[in-house]
Amino acid sequence: MNIGIIGYGSMGKMLARKFASSGFSEIESVLVSNRSKEKLQSVEKGISVCKSNSELAEKSDIIFVCVRPCDIKDILLEIKGSLKSDALLVSLNGSVTFEMLGKIISHKTAKVIPSVTAEINRSQTLVCYNNLVSESDKKSLCKILGCMGQVVELPESELGMGSELVSCMPGFIASIFDVICKAAKSHTSLPEEQIVSMVLNTVSATAELMTQKNMAFNDVVSRVATKGGITEEGAKVIYEMFPNAAEEMFVKTLEKRRLTAEKAKESFQA
Repeated sequence: MNIGIIGYGSMGKMLARKFASSGFSEIESVLVSNRSKEKLQSVEKGISVCKSNSELAEKSDIIFVCVRPCDIKDILLEIKGSLKSDALLVSLNGSVTFEMLGKIISHKTAKVIPSVTAEINRSQTLVCYNNLVSESDKKSLCKILGCMGQVVELPESELGMGSELVSCMPGFIASIFDVICKAAKSHTSLPEEQIVSMVLNTVSATAELMTQKNMAFNDVVSRVATKGGITEEGAKVIYEMFPNAAEEMFVKTLEKRRLTAEKAKESFQA
């Protein structure tokens, strides 16, 4: 099969690189197109450049659309007449619903949300489908997305929270531990880079421990925070003060997601 990617920004570039280097025999070629031709001057080995989005659509069996919500409508109108009847259209924007897409083009369509952890093949890539997608299409898509890590199918209605938990979460986690490291720095003479290294290695090892031993969060807390001990004192502070911050984080991000979806809807009505 031929994989086409419209939009050669950071996400499109990552997908193209991953697919081209996957070694999957099913992938015959990886094709890319982009509005700004300058970005296409440095494509990596194994990736072919198309002169237009329409040319890419004509040649591709799976087309990934990696553009901003406000640009998706124009892209669909441009490639509508060039899509193969059996091609699978894939949107990488969770804010644009299947209902919106269906107003422009009636075609089998999937939505895919990768994580930045795809860079090390540890993505939990979210996927959902409209009712035109066959089981064979799902199997093919999941196979090629597997080169980046796990594939998790969710209903479209849960794609928002799913994105918070796997796509946004690396940023949330990095923010939390950035705050912790900065707080630690004010209480020690250890260099900042050593603090960060110690915390990162502990976070990574804790996650691996929980995964391998099937441990819950409270299992780890009970193992480390002995009654009347130092860890218990710190854990109390976190459980008392952090829940409000976590709740506010989701309130703010989900509201931002709602507003983004509203704006996307307006662009499709224009």
